[in-house]
Amino acid sequence: MSSNIIDNLHWRYATKKFDPSKMLSDEKLKILKQTFNLTATSFGLQPLKLIVVSNPKLKEQLMPLSYHQSQVRDASHVLILCIEKSIDENFIVDHFKRVEGLRKTPRTILEPFEKDLIESFTEKNSAEIKDWMINQLYLTLGALLTVCAVEKIDACPMEGFQSEKYDALLGLDKKGLESVIVLPVGYRDESDFFINLKKVRRGVDELTIVID
Repeated sequence: MSSNIIDNLHWRYATKKFDPSKMLSDEKLKILKQTFNLTATSFGLQPLKLIVVSNPKLKEQLMPLSYHQSQVRDASHVLILCIEKSIDENFIVDHFKRVEGLRKTPRTILEPFEKDLIESFTEKNSAEIKDWMINQLYLTLGALLTVCAVEKIDACPMEGFQSEKYDALLGLDKKGLESVIVLPVGYRDESDFFINLKKVRRGVDELTIVID
């Protein structure tokens, strides 16, 4: 099984050209949504949202806001990974209510942790909280890319897009969200020049330090 995962990671690449005629099945899309939901985040707070765009006209509108990168137009779906505009006390309280409801953990146990977390976030400024949320988002990106490789779904993570214009077009700003990463997913066009290029990496021996 482990060797298959490595083979799949060799297979994946940042797809530059998607086949617009090939669409993800509902089952494949469900796997990606579940991956986003199940990925670890600090304190389990999940200060994130996943926007899924499949409408062709909307994807066409997003392309010029992505510096005319055709992946946004031609991919089966465009996943937009977003952070919350802010984390307040209510957000944290809601998290602990979920913990209590699902795990039946007594309030006497949860309250000290809830109080400490609220105090911790109160002491942070907005820039620190935003940086923390973006770090959580990149955890989900790594998980999504790995699952895409295992499921033989092509993907291309993109930071090159106009976030504020995305947010305005999709109404994300009104939902209290800010887009951070765009991830077109689908299936590669076999004419993509990058398909057969060797993967360039520094190598396991250079990147790994083993301390016995």
